[in-house]
Amino acid sequence: MLSQSDEKEQLEAFGKNLRRIRKEKDLSMEALANLAEIELSQIYRIETGKINCKLITILRIAKALEIDAKELF
Repeated sequence: MLSQSDEKEQLEAFGKNLRRIRKEKDLSMEALANLAEIELSQIYRIETGKINCKLITILRIAKALEIDAKELF
């Protein structure tokens, strides 16, 4: 089981990776939110490690980025 600090670290790492890929694809947070059909605020909270998103959200983001979901980890 992960400690709270380990969980926070993992969420932040996931968010940083998402941000890196999004920027490589030259997409704004707003554009990604629209493509993934999720709220802009949710993209922000994921990228900043504030929330632990659901698997379906990860799959939507991956599809919007045209990548395999495992690339986000």
